[in-house]
Parts: sequence; structure tokens; C-alpha cells
Amino acid sequence: MITKQVDVAIIGAGTAGMGAYRAAREHTDSILLIEGNQYGTTCARVGCMPSKLLIAAAEAAHHHRHTDMFGVASNDPEIDGRKVMQRVRAERDRFVGFVKESVEGFKAEHKVMGYAQFTGPNTLKVGEDLVVEAKKIVIATGSRPNIPGFLHGAGNRLVVNDDIFEWEELPASVAVFGPGVIGLELGQALSRLGVDVRMFGVGGAIGPIKDPEIRDYAEKVFNREFYLDPDAKVESLERTENGVEITYQHREKGLITETFDYVLAATGRRPNVDNIGIENAGIELDERNVPVFDRYTMQTRSLTDSGGSRPSHIFMAGDANNDLPLLHEAADEGRIAGDNAGRFPEVRSGKRRTALGVVFSDPQIANVGLSIQEVQERCRSCYATGHVSFEDQGRSRVMGKNVGLLKVYGEQGTGLFLGAEMVGPGAEHIGHLLSWVAQRRLTVSEILELPFYHPVIEEGVRTALRDLNSNLQLGPAVIERCMDCGPGA
Repeated sequence: MITKQVDVAIIGAGTAGMGAYRAAREHTDSILLIEGNQYGTTCARVGCMPSKLLIAAAEAAHHHRHTDMFGVASNDPEIDGRKVMQRVRAERDRFVGFVKESVEGFKAEHKVMGYAQFTGPNTLKVGEDLVVEAKKIVIATGSRPNIPGFLHGAGNRLVVNDDIFEWEELPASVAVFGPGVIGLELGQALSRLGVDVRMFGVGGAIGPIKDPEIRDYAEKVFNREFYLDPDAKVESLERTENGVEITYQHREKGLITETFDYVLAATGRRPNVDNIGIENAGIELDERNVPVFDRYTMQTRSLTDSGGSRPSHIFMAGDANNDLPLLHEAADEGRIAGDNAGRFPEVRSGKRRTALGVVFSDPQIANVGLSIQEVQERCRSCYATGHVSFEDQGRSRVMGKNVGLLKVYGEQGTGLFLGAEMVGPGAEHIGHLLSWVAQRRLTVSEILELPFYHPVIEEGVRTALRDLNSNLQLGPAVIERCMDCGPGA
């Protein structure tokens, strides 16, 4: 058994881990980056990039079918599933290669392959032959698909998003469980590529949507392409010799039974902290056995003999902390965690960006800043909303993409722009614009002073903001009245 002593140990070499490594290197050369499986981030290998490659193929097929409105004759495209998946895998491997090149640039003595297990607050066992004693530790172990028990009835026809990108051919039918970000993106893409898709959810949620009006609109729109029941009643699911037989309550046909080639579990992800001996780390855990941490410093809390806790030398970053499982957030968190691990016991709060989420469905979904529930909690009754439909928005109609709804939220008294939620065309771009002005803490009137070109989809944003502005009451008297509404109102 070999023992290695380091100043900082980082568990996981994904987006957060690499960010932590680079930040910690600014403070110390005594550092070890531990990777248990393979180099290449979740985004590059099984997430953002391969899914967008599949979506790009699906959009090409969809556009080919819908050109009649422009006076251009259309027909069903001939989809070569094998070629579709060949491009997905080839380009995916290219993106993974870039990540591997980055890791190869790290010093050899700073890297080790092997699964790490806490054996104490400052000690890690890596594989069978190495013990690492570290003064500071960053946990950046990522996440993995979470699969409800009943889906295992699908047997060898149960897949997760990781598996889809290894397909050499497209199947005839897929039942998707989970209309979240992954389910919506992959399910719609498969449907547009000729796969027969049904999508089932629990509790009524669709993607990250929080505003009930936006959610209801999205449900109607997606059901135009494939069957989507966000609160499905599934009676049974079992593997048969013909595939996976599912009996469920169809909202129009009643109780029916259908057979699918595969079941895709898009039922969320769980943090990889249950397999690293976290109980030996001596830190405070929440009810899910995930470490409690400060999202501005990434610092966890050590348990004390008196039953309390104090700031710890262990930091959390990326999907492992189960906070905001997005690449740009993981990169930010990695930098914050690595910087604080490197300078510990001095710890600094890092800059967190305005919340921004995008679903690359069609129409796209975007959420910016505070959700409607967070606005209501912050402002009680002292807020206003504005909205715009994209069904009659000029540029959207020109392009034949006139499907969508945007809602924006503002604070009474100050006129501060608080957040927005949208399903519609160009949401990935509109979301960015609105997140920028939210982070700059602009008021609605200040945003309306910014330039809007004609004719562009962004004119719809101006329409929604004008509607919001007309519903806002401004001035000291309103601010004083709203002081009684609650915290921050």
C-alpha cells in the first residue's frame, strides 16, 4: 500500500473537477486529481453535445416535412438511422477528445485513475494500492441516472440517455418516462426521426417549467407531435418476447396496452456521493445523505463532538451537490471550490450568476432569474406580470415558428425586472438577453430603453415588457406600502 500526501485532493475529473484543479493550482503544486472511470465530461460524453447532435438531425427531418407553407413542396424524408447515429457518435467522440486533450495537459504526477473512498475526514483510499492523505478535499463526483424500481421490469430493453448514443440504428418505438429536460429533448428528437414515442410523467411537471400558464401551453404544443401525459397512470410494465408491454390509462382511449422496443428512463439524476464512503468524511449530511454546503463558497460543514457543526476543509462542486446540474454552473462551482480549497482556511464567497436554463426542444423552453413561485415568496402581492403570445408575432409568423408564450415578472415600487419563463422560438437567445439584464439589475423601464431591431423575434420581448410596465406601480409610496408584504418586497 502506497501513501501519498497532498495539500489538495479533487475527486472527479469532469467539468467541476477540472475547474477546481485549475483554480487550486493557483495556490499549490501539491495536488491530486482522482478519476474513477474515464476522462471526458458528462456534457461531452452523454449529455449536452450528443443530445444536440441528435436534435440537429431531427430538426433537419422536421424542416423537410414542413415547407408547404412557403410554397415549397415537401414530402417525408428518407431517414437513414444508421447514418444519423454514426454522425452522433463521431462528433461526440470529437468533443470528448477535446476534453481528454485538456486533461493530458495536466502534470502526470497530479493525476491518478481509481475509485476514491473516504476512510476518514482527511484520508482517501484510491483503488486497492493507494492511500491519499489530503489537507483539503473537493468532491466533484458528478451524477448518474436515477431509475425508479418499476422500470426495471423492462429488463434488457431499459435504457438511459447514456445508452442511446451508443445505438447503431434507430428503433421503431420508445416509451419515455420523465418529461424533464432529457426526456423532452431526446423524446421529441426520436419522434421527429420516425420513432413512435409515448411520454409519461408523474405529478404534472414538464421540463423545468414553474409557471402554470406556460406549463399548460407547453403540454398542448408537445401533444401535437407525440403523446405526452405529464401525470400518467401506468398500470403495468413488463418485458415480453416482443419488447416491453405497457398498460396505461390513455387520456382519450381509456385503458390500453401497447408494446415498445425500448423504455427510456429520463427520470432525473442522482448525485454520486453514496458510493464514496461519505459517512466517513465527518461532515453534515441532509435527509438525502448529500453533504450540506454553502452554495457561495462550496464549503461543507464538519460535525463536532457537541453535536453541532463548523466550517469544513471539504468542498463540493458540480452535479455531486445536487443544486444546479448545468455545465456553466458546474464550471463556476469548480472554480469557487478549487480556489477556496487552495486558500483554506481563508474562504471567499464566489460570484454566482443569475439563474438561466434552456431546453432545446421545439419550441424551446427558457427560465431566467426568479421563478413565479420565488417571485410570490419574495414579493407576496407586490409584483406584476406581463406576457406575449408568439402566435401573431411578426418575425415568428414569417418563419412559420409562431408558437410560443413568454411571461415576465417585475417588482412593484422599484420596477426591478425579476425573471421570466418562456416556451417559444429562439428561447435560447431570448433567455440569454433577459439573464444579462437581470444580472445587471435593470428595471423594466431601463430595459425598454435598449435597442430592439425590426423585424426580429426579440420584438416579442419588448411587447411582454411593455405589458409588464403598464402593470407596474412605481415610486416611494408604493415601495413603502410593499414593505409590509414580506421580506425583500
